[in-house]
Amino acid sequence: MDRMRALQAFARVAELGSFTRAAEQLRWPKATITVLVQQLEEHLAVKLLHRTTRRLTLTDDGVAYLEGVQRVLADIDELDGAVAQRHIHPRGRLRVDVPAAAGRHVIAPALPEFFRRHPEIRLELGSSDRPVDLIVEGVDCVIRGGLVHDDQLVARPLGAFEVITCASPEYLARHGTPRSPDDLEQHRAVNFFSSKTGRVFAFDFERDGLAFERQLAHQVSANDADTHVALTLAGLGIAQCPRTRVLTEHIAAGRLVPILTEWGAGRLPLYVMYPRNRHLSGRVRAFVDWVVELYRGKLEALGASPRI
Repeated sequence: MDRMRALQAFARVAELGSFTRAAEQLRWPKATITVLVQQLEEHLAVKLLHRTTRRLTLTDDGVAYLEGVQRVLADIDELDGAVAQRHIHPRGRLRVDVPAAAGRHVIAPALPEFFRRHPEIRLELGSSDRPVDLIVEGVDCVIRGGLVHDDQLVARPLGAFEVITCASPEYLARHGTPRSPDDLEQHRAVNFFSSKTGRVFAFDFERDGLAFERQLAHQVSANDADTHVALTLAGLGIAQCPRTRVLTEHIAAGRLVPILTEWGAGRLPLYVMYPRNRHLSGRVRAFVDWVVELYRGKLEALGASPRI
């Protein structure tokens, strides 16, 4: 038995709950995965997995063994990586998922510089605002905004965007300009909703140390940042948007007007995240370090805070 390959096969099968998906991610034949796990069980003289036609679950021994295997594999990868990085440049396939707006306006324009630094990395860049299961989908890291609630992920902060309450001049000319959050009951919002849960986010306000929310009625809502801004530009309601470079340009050109400026709307934190139990390879580390540097420069150019 190839002990290392057997440990890798078992860990990936256990994490994904499927021999087929483990074979796809490791790019090994499914039969090889099956034989390696069987050999490992025979070597240990215990059952690690319960197999049925519909489900695959860990036994109690399998749960305990997986925790140790993950630590061992991470330590070996860390050791290999530390030695290898002294002699070679990061290389190979890297799968990253980022919000659509970030991919379009921030990441894509800056990628030539990334590839000048790391010409041997082959990047697969997914651009979406949907929730991504990094383990199941084989994604190395993601960029996401908002609070982090997944303790299986390591979240490295990129910074925080100030949130602005704004509307188009056309909307304000038709409906008037609200002077306080209480006036919003007479207005319509362009709301933002979660791709993961479908929950519509309330408007946040803070003043004199007091924070509160307002839930506004809407005719249209969006779950994509660019679409959210486009709907606001079209005069369909009041919105709260992070002050990105694109939003700043719309405000400077008079296409959007900040309102209720005496009431803060908080900040949107941004993180780059990767699985806690997966070794941070040289190519992932290279991308994470680069994107932290990239966003620090973007936020400083906006006069925004690079800190969360």
